[in-house]
Amino acid sequence: CALMGNHFIGETVNIIEPVPYDPKWAFLLRFTDIHGFEKPNDLAALELMDEAAKAVMKAYPGDVALAFGESDEYRRTCTLFSRRESKILTSVVSTFTSAYVFNWPKFILNKPLQSLPTFDGRLVVYPREKDVRDYFAWRQADTHINNLYNTTFWALIQKGGMSTAEAHKTLQGTYSNDKNEILYSQFNINYAHLPERYRKGSVLVWKQSTHITLPDGKDSTEQSRSEVRESAETDNSIGGEESTDLSCNEVALCGTERDEATSADAERVARKRLKKQQKKQERQLKKEVEVVVCHCDMIKDVFWVKNEKILS
Repeated sequence: CALMGNHFIGETVNIIEPVPYDPKWAFLLRFTDIHGFEKPNDLAALELMDEAAKAVMKAYPGDVALAFGESDEYRRTCTLFSRRESKILTSVVSTFTSAYVFNWPKFILNKPLQSLPTFDGRLVVYPREKDVRDYFAWRQADTHINNLYNTTFWALIQKGGMSTAEAHKTLQGTYSNDKNEILYSQFNINYAHLPERYRKGSVLVWKQSTHITLPDGKDSTEQSRSEVRESAETDNSIGGEESTDLSCNEVALCGTERDEATSADAERVARKRLKKQQKKQERQLKKEVEVVVCHCDMIKDVFWVKNEKILS
């Protein structure tokens, strides 16, 4: 995996313009501390990020095909805003930020915003499908590397009683095997058993929903019951009319009048049956497409085979 990661970095990072660290990292640290985010991972905060990424995908459903981690989107062929870089970048970042603020109270309970969350972005163009796959594979491998370090780092502090400086010094020069050994031998933590969300990040894709939206807004159960009642009422209505006419003789029909009444009943029944059939067809065909969050492996071929439309 380390060799594979180096291979990705060797081919992918060269395409990305290097960006130096700047003081904003201190802001990010203060933001998480001010709002009491759990270390090394805060589930509610990560779910909020997922929701913000969902909002971006839903805002541009024909142009954003995939999102990973912290709002990295890709679309091979895109006509959004006539492919103007500044327009795409500012629209995506502003939508993500707005969705983050808007959904904050739904995920971060009893913790009102005390400072402004801000996000920046970059737009990177990749010339080949292979470059795109390598990029996301590299990002997922990087997610694992960073999470393993952070998990071990905060275990040394929270459970081992070390200071941040001591934890950094302990982990300096260590490899993945060393960190796994520290977690297991000192804290009885098996890194492989941690939630995949933390180890692999969040992958957002479009999927056809199994939920069926009915034309009249009812759910499938209610519609089925309604159709049964409608069918029963139709049968009873036809039988009742004919039975009444024959037994009670309340209405005397003869010759042409009886033929016209029979024809009208048949036409009414045919219309009801056609309407019921149309509703059934609409119920079967009208299926929703939704954004799905998963925590799956993007490095192997399985993901790309199952989601071949992303690169098509």
